This record gives sequence, structure tokens and C-alpha cells, in this order.
Amino acid sequence: MSLSLLTALLVAAAPAKHAYTVQDQVTLKRVLGFKASPDGARVVYALRTTDLEANKGRVDLWLVNADGTGTRQLTSHPDNDTDPVWSPDGSAIYFLTSRGGSGQVWRIPTDGGEAVQVTKSPVDIDTFNLSPDGKSLAFSAEVFVDCDTLDCTAKRLEEKAKSKATGRVYDSLFFRHWDTWKDGRRAHLFVQKLDGGAAAVDVMRKMNADAPSKPFGGPEEYTFTRDSKALVFTARDVGREEAWSTNLDLFLVPADGSKVPLRLTASNKATDTAPTFSPDGTKLAYLAMSRPGYEADKYRVMVRDWPLGKERSLVDSWDRSPQSLAWAPDGKTLYVTADNLGQHALFAIDVATSEVKPVLSDGTVVTVQPTPAALLFSRDSLTSPVDVYALPLDGKGPFKPVTQVNAEALAAVSFGEPEQFSFKGFNDETVHGYLVKPVGFDPKKKYPLAFLVHGGPQGSFGNHFHYRWNPQTYAGRGYAAVMVDFHGSTGYGQAFTDSIRGDWGGKPLEDLKKGLAAALAKYPFIDGGRACALGASYGGYMINWMAGNWNEPWKCLVTHDGNLDERMAYFDTEELWFPEWDHEGTPWDNAAGYAKHNPIDHVAKWKVPMLVVHGGRDFRVVDTQGMSTFTALQRRGVPSKFLHFPDENHWVLKPHNSVLWHEAVGGWLDQWTKK
Repeated sequence: MSLSLLTALLVAAAPAKHAYTVQDQVTLKRVLGFKASPDGARVVYALRTTDLEANKGRVDLWLVNADGTGTRQLTSHPDNDTDPVWSPDGSAIYFLTSRGGSGQVWRIPTDGGEAVQVTKSPVDIDTFNLSPDGKSLAFSAEVFVDCDTLDCTAKRLEEKAKSKATGRVYDSLFFRHWDTWKDGRRAHLFVQKLDGGAAAVDVMRKMNADAPSKPFGGPEEYTFTRDSKALVFTARDVGREEAWSTNLDLFLVPADGSKVPLRLTASNKATDTAPTFSPDGTKLAYLAMSRPGYEADKYRVMVRDWPLGKERSLVDSWDRSPQSLAWAPDGKTLYVTADNLGQHALFAIDVATSEVKPVLSDGTVVTVQPTPAALLFSRDSLTSPVDVYALPLDGKGPFKPVTQVNAEALAAVSFGEPEQFSFKGFNDETVHGYLVKPVGFDPKKKYPLAFLVHGGPQGSFGNHFHYRWNPQTYAGRGYAAVMVDFHGSTGYGQAFTDSIRGDWGGKPLEDLKKGLAAALAKYPFIDGGRACALGASYGGYMINWMAGNWNEPWKCLVTHDGNLDERMAYFDTEELWFPEWDHEGTPWDNAAGYAKHNPIDHVAKWKVPMLVVHGGRDFRVVDTQGMSTFTALQRRGVPSKFLHFPDENHWVLKPHNSVLWHEAVGGWLDQWTKK
């Protein structure tokens, strides 16, 4: 048999691949988190699969050896099993689950056996941590501040449920946050002994603050001291200023609740968070910002001699903003992740010398855990969803997969090829972007363009596998996808991030214009006459701004959860520190700052067909902003549609809603670019 005939037969026998679709996206398995065993030999991870019938994700726990062998499912239950934590001796795993009707901590042996319930809290447990000696649990639960016990909160909730009156009275802001109306409860930390003795103790008794912080704080915001006798936790305890303050502090409290919490970082009026102790317990590392009221300020890495000794900032001269901390087993190195030139990279900081060394500079590193045997981390990229990987501690040699949860599904999928590019943007400064080629790319053909504008605005459309705004869904549909990290984006130095303040529609718009021109010049297969622009959050604002200030090249636009009127958006939203920083004050103190780049003042120039999308439970950018956008379009006679999700927040999370979103957006692009 000839070689050419053999090759032809092998190609014919290979399974046919299809272009990546939203159906692939919603059904891919997702590694939500992992923890290595104390000896580093095994890894437990939480794996989300999609239950299309129930229209939600289902999470189970899996075990695998650190070398990637011996994968087996540890839990299987209709309710979600999440947040696994190893016992100190590695014999069992504690986890959070709603099995039994309420959120509780359970434990399961790692060598076989049934899971058993550990806590019996009368109210749901939201997060937890295990003490280093394995004898206590710290957990968070929503309680009424004036209640001294969990039973008090449970009883009051029962009484409220019986009442026929539904009204609530508020006397402060944050009466609703992200997607939830408040009912007077706060997230407090409790400590419970595992020997079945005394009831759980509220170590934040009477504190009118949340720990972890809302809405996204988790167990990384509190930790036991190494002797298990105390807790260090993060909270924003600022009274009525909560809605416009970013002053999160670290607090120290005995694990038995015998003393009131001691504020450790009172001198810093900006954010302090992510406390983590060195393996020997002699040092506390944490992240700290410097400028009050600025949520996207650069994080410094602080190290304090414990207990309550001298502290220093390790890497002030390093112009990146670390987002996570992990100690090496010998306590000499801190591993951090940070946005860096379109990646979310992994770095090592020498604690003694403050020297920073890159460890992994390609892709998005999510979670890092150093072990005695290897450096374990989860990672994704524009062509691969999250998996867990292992790298030798010396950093030499390639990293190897520990999990390959989507190997079979991805074998049948074709992705578009990504490529990073750069150009001269505002003030001739270098700006970076990404192109993702259409699936089945043919250099002789011309392809329509999906031009994606990221949110934040202090964010990045980098080398990341996104489950909502994934450029591969457009590449799979036959589009070239282009994303530009305009001024204000993260990962290019703090001055670059800061530069968007007071200039939302200025420098970023110039970068987007020049980025499009650069992409069209560099990639002649892009058909600039068949281009649509899309964005969400700040990206949605930018689409509304572009509609009145840069509308010539576009065949269509898509705005998702975007502001139309910056003035009114201030009064509609909940986290006031954000507009007050970015627009340099309040609307009554700096009216010009809100009027400078306000889309509503340019509606008379709107003419490009626009799809408007909004979530009914979005309290960050309220849905009346989307309704107002659609009203303006309809009244002006501009071709437009309004897609409203009454049960979604700032994001679209439910599987069938995600499919509808992508079909509606893709159909809108096809309608205006593929005639």
C-alpha cells in the first residue's frame, strides 16, 4: 500500500470535526476548583456538568493522582457538592453541599465509604475553612446582626415567612446588591468544634459587616492562624459609607470569640484582603491597594511578621497587580497571578529579595497550589477550557495535564486559531489585541467581522476561555473575531489602567478605531464592509457611545447591559465607588464628568441597527437602561430588537438562556452581514 493511500485512509477513518458552537459551550465540563492532598500525591476537584433538563449546572467531586492517573468520581448526588478541603492527614475530604435541603458541610473518606453530615446549622452555610489542626471549622452564614445565635436567625426567618406583609423598610444604601434584595442579614463567621461539643460561635458578634465580602468574596478572604487559635478575616466595616467605600480591612479574632475583632490594617483606607499564612506561621501575606475608592487600583503584596510585627511591601516597583497569593512549602517564595500583556500569568516572588520571576506566561492561570512534589495550577486559554496542570517546582520542563475533563468532547471540535497583535493607539502608545480566525479558515476568502468590546472597563479580552463572551462562538459561525485591550485595560501597567478615569469615551474610542484599522491592514481576509460591534457592561456603554460617535463602519451593533445615561446610572446602581472614581465625583459635584461622554446626548445621530440585551435582575446596570436604549432606537426608526431575561443578572448563566442569547446575537449578525 502506498503512503499516499494510507494517509487518505487514515484521514477518512478519523472522526469528523465540527466548528465550535454554543451547544458545545454550554455542555462542556468545567473544573470549578481543586485542592491537592497534604502530601501532594492526589488532587480533588469540583467538576460541573450541565443538566439541560433541569436547566442548570450540577457539581460533583472527583479524585485523581497528581500524575494524572487513577481518575475516579468521589461524590454523585442530585445536589451540588462543592468547595472540597482535605483533612490534615489526607484521610477525608470536607465539602459543602445542599443535600438534605440546606447548605451544610459534609465529610467523605478518600479510600471509600459514604459521606456523612458534619454541621447541622439551622441556616444555610455559604463558605467554610478547616483549621490546620483539623479540630475546628470556620464557616460563614447569613444572620441578623442583633441575633446572638443561629437559632435566633432561623426563628426570625420563620416568623417573616408567615407574615402576609411583604414590604421592607431601609435606612441605608446597599438595600440591594448585584442581583439580591437585602433583608437585613449579614454574612458572619462562625467557629465550630468538630468534636460535637458546644454550638458554633459567632466571632463577629454585632458587627454590621459581611465576611466574606459581597457579592463575590469566598473562603480566600478568611483563614485560621497556624496554631488554629484565631482567625484573620476581611470585612468592610465602615458604617453608612459602605456603598461608596472600598476600605476592606483585615481583622484578627480569637477562634472562641472571647474578644471583639481587632482591626489590623486601620492605617490603610483602601482595600486589604486575601490573608494567607506562611507554612511555619511566622508571616502573614496579604494584598493591599493604596487609593481609597478605587476598585481597580494596583494590589501590593504585603508581608507581616506574625504576630503583629513589622511589615513590608514586597514588589512596589513591579508594575503589575497580583490577584492571588500562594506560599511555597519552604516559605521562601510567594506564587502570584496577574494580568500581563493579554495573559493572566503566573509569577514567583522571592520573599527575602523581592525578585519577581515569570513562571508561566501563556494563557490564564486560575488557581495555584504549590506542593512538596510540584506546582499545581488550573489554566485555560482561547483554545482550551480549564484543566489542572503540574509543573516541577524548579520551573524546568513543560507543564503536564493532571485532568483532561473534556478530551473526548474537544476531539470532535474545531477552534479558530488565535493570534495576538499590537498597534499604535492613543498618543502613539502600544496597544494590544487578539484576532481569532474563522474555523476552516481559507486565506483566499473574505470573512465578516465580530468586533468585541470588553467590560470593566478595567478588564481584558485576553487569552482566556470565556463561557459567556467566547470569541470561538463567532469563529465557529464563520466570523473573524477581533478584541482590543484599549486604554483602561489591565495587564499593561497601572498608568495604562488609570488612564481611562474621566475619559470613558475618549482614549478607549481612539484605540478601538485604530485597532480596527490595524486589524484590517494586517489581516486582508477581514471584510471591513461586513462588520458588527458587540459589548457588555462597559462594553455595552461603549456600543451606545459608538452608535452616536463612530457609526460609519458598522452594519450592526449589540449592546448588553450597557448604560445609556451616565447621569441616571449613578442613581440606579449600588456600588457608588465605581462611578465616583471613574467619573471623578458625584453628579452634583462634577456634572461635567457625567456629561462629557454620555451616550444619551448623541441619540440623534443613531442609525445603525442594534440588538439590545438586558437582565431583569441586573442591579449593577439596571434594565431600564436597556429599555431606554430600545425606546430611543424604536422612536428614531432604527432597526432594533430587545432581548430581556427577567431571571438573569449582569450575566447570562442558565444554559437555555445562554443558547437563546447566542442564537439571537448570531442571528442578528448574520442578518446584517451575510445578505
